[in-house]
This record gives sequence, C-alpha cells and structure tokens, in this order.
Amino acid sequence: MRKIYFILLSLLSIPITAVAQEDLLNSLEKDLPTSKALTVASFKGTRLINLHTVETLGKGSLDFRISHRFGDFSTGANNLWGLDGPATLRLGFDYAVTDRFTIGIGRSSYGKMFDGFLKYRLLRQTQNNDIPLSMSAVVSMNITSEIDPNKSINGFDRYEYFSSRISYFSQLMFARKFGDKVTIQISPIWIHYNLVQNLNDKNDMFSLGGSGKFKITRSLSLTGEYVLRVSKYTVQQSSLYHNTASIGIDIETGGHVFQVFVTNSNAINEVQVIPYTSTSWSKGQIRLGFNISRVFGIGKYKKSQQQKNKEEKVW
Repeated sequence: MRKIYFILLSLLSIPITAVAQEDLLNSLEKDLPTSKALTVASFKGTRLINLHTVETLGKGSLDFRISHRFGDFSTGANNLWGLDGPATLRLGFDYAVTDRFTIGIGRSSYGKMFDGFLKYRLLRQTQNNDIPLSMSAVVSMNITSEIDPNKSINGFDRYEYFSSRISYFSQLMFARKFGDKVTIQISPIWIHYNLVQNLNDKNDMFSLGGSGKFKITRSLSLTGEYVLRVSKYTVQQSSLYHNTASIGIDIETGGHVFQVFVTNSNAINEVQVIPYTSTSWSKGQIRLGFNISRVFGIGKYKKSQQQKNKEEKVW
C-alpha cells in the first residue's frame, strides 16, 4: 500500500495547466511557438490494445470506451472461428480533469471486474528534442465481484474478506515519436494481488510492455503490443501462462477511434491479461478483438490562442 500512496501523491502533487480541445485528434494537438512546439499524436488514443499509452485527453473530454474480445480462432468452423464466443466485454468512461490528469472507471465481464484509475502526463516530447520523449504514469485499483465457485464444494470462501477481492496495477510509460510515422513505447509494469491463487504464489509481479505504432495515413495506423513477464510470480507460470502479444490497426474518424486486432489474451483488464493469459500464439489460440472510443466535450471553455500558448507548460 505504501507504494500506491507514494505514486498517487506524486501524480497529484505536480502543477497542472489545461486547455480544452474539440475532438480526439485535436485533444492531442497543440499549437505552440516553434521553439517549444510539442510532438503531437504519438498515438491515436489513450490506449493501444490492452495497455495505456502516454496520451491523455484534453480538459473536459469524456471518453466512452467499448472493448470486446471474441473466442479463439482454434475453436473451428462450428463456432465460426470464435465469433460465437465465449466473448469478453468491458465498458469504461475516462474523464480529463485537465490536459494532463485523467480519471477513469470501467467494468469487465471477465472475472466480473470493476476498475478505477488515475493517469498523469509527466513529460511531452518536443520537436526540437529539448525533451526527447513523452512520459506518463497510471495507477489503478481493481475489485472482483465474482462468487467463489468452490465455496459450495469445500466450504471455504476465498472472498470472505473484501480485501481479498482487490488488486492493483501501475504502469510507467516512456514513448518517443520518430518523424511523422513511427512511435515506440516502453512500459515497466507492477501488479499486486492481495490474495493469490496458490499458496506459493507471489503477491507482486513485474513485467515490461512494448507498444508500437506505424502511421499509414492520417486516419489509419498499424499497431503492435507485447508484454514480457520478468518475475516468477506463480508455480504454474512456465506450464500454464504465456506472454501476451497483439497486432492490429487503428482507424480514426473525428471523435471516434476504432481499433481492430488479433491477440492471445481473452481478458481485458491488465491485472488479468498480464499474469494469467493461458492461451498461446504458438498453439493457434488467438482471437479477434476490437476497441471503440468515442470522445465527448464536457464543460469546455474557450481561450484565445495567445492565452493558450502562454499557459501551456513543457515539463
């Protein structure tokens, strides 16, 4: 818990300045003097596939997100190669308190998981390379509402205490945009479960995420994501669980971003995807998935461009 308090305090104690924006791309773009011009639209949205990106919304923006994962292709024609399910769904709402600070809530059908997060943008890459990369941090708390299926069998309820339902996630993102087309992001990740699955499992696990985007046109990009588990956290790790990998495309139209991809993870929440993906690319256990993002403007205010430039800070 001390780690979480420290991260939250660090995120909330940094001065914040804000400028309202129109749609998703506009919320990622700012017009500043050439000497302080920021690199814009490193990614098309605040998430790529399963992981967060360094991007945040413009102040007053509300992002409604629908995430969906179909069943495995390997289930065959009778299951229409996974389109018949079983499927996983997440609904989420992200709100930008300022240009740098975003909060969000969501609920996933997999594991009946509720989540809430805080995200803060620490650095933005500048075009003159005075600041060579962008940096953001996110922390989340997750609560499962599922019922222990073994309670009626063994008489033991693994969720007897509410604290046993809670897990935590934190991700630190470093991204650099190379020219107009390529963005690479590296993300150290920490996950903590209050209650683990097996007696000898670890409560904490560490992993390293890699994300990339290649811009094809202004509204179309090729994307990829991979998460490497770097710590031994469960006795079943080598035999049952696999690193998660995904490839896809991003399509942007105004305030919408439509992401289509194939992935080996059937869960959507990071604390389920990263430690407990039991399906593998090598066995053909991949599935079609998509994310839809729609951004709405709420409580926006207008300022002259001169005022915007004056207030924008480069950290």
